[in-house]
Amino acid sequence: MKLKPTRGIAATLLATCLAGGALTACVPVALVGGAVGAGALLTQADRRSGETQQADSSIEATARDAVTQALGGRGHVNVTSYFRKVLLTGEVPTAQDKQAVEAAMRATAGVQGVVNELAVMPESGAMQRSSDALVSSKVRSRLVGTNGVPSGSIKVVTERGTTYLMGRLTAQELAAATDVARQTDGVQRVVRVVDLIADPTGAGGLASGTGPQSSAVQQTTGAAPLTPVSGESVPGVETHPVTQPTIVNAPQPIQVQTLPPVK
Repeated sequence: MKLKPTRGIAATLLATCLAGGALTACVPVALVGGAVGAGALLTQADRRSGETQQADSSIEATARDAVTQALGGRGHVNVTSYFRKVLLTGEVPTAQDKQAVEAAMRATAGVQGVVNELAVMPESGAMQRSSDALVSSKVRSRLVGTNGVPSGSIKVVTERGTTYLMGRLTAQELAAATDVARQTDGVQRVVRVVDLIADPTGAGGLASGTGPQSSAVQQTTGAAPLTPVSGESVPGVETHPVTQPTIVNAPQPIQVQTLPPVK
């Protein structure tokens, strides 16, 4: 049996609904298959090229082996790579172990920057890790449902109640994503490991003096105001520069579409 093209199927469904007088019941189907579907695909698309995604996967695999060799099975270390920038989270027994893991990461082929968030303390238990996984899932779900946030270009990692956001975002996207994370149940602290990029639409770009791209780690806690992305000092908020080369992989504009309510 020969299948009809997708557009033909959509048109047939819509025509059937109209003929049957069931327009209200069919509107959600038409929207999901049309405007909403297209917007969601653009919003959820990964801004990394296929080559960069593969590089990040290779870095994570190689880095895990390096951690095992450096610690000999001690500690609990998670390695997350995004645009060849490595985030280290988890727990290690000593400060020397923390330094050894970071040194191993910096020696790993392809790594362009390391953010060491390892804590010197006993390993977290299964209940804590399960809770962290649930929190990350909640944040991701809320990011997907937030208009104008490129959820597919944001990695979410949670460790002992601290949620890390990784990605390449405009100032507006970063502020929106941070706000979503801060308001998610279970999130105790938000750390942003991001490359700030100019808004491709020309609206709401970086503050003056930041240049076309800026790398930073920014953290917020509790209900404190959002951290300005221009780099000015804010009490209680730390900003650490992260060495990261310019990546030639310009993001595509995020298309935001406002739809009328379904009657």
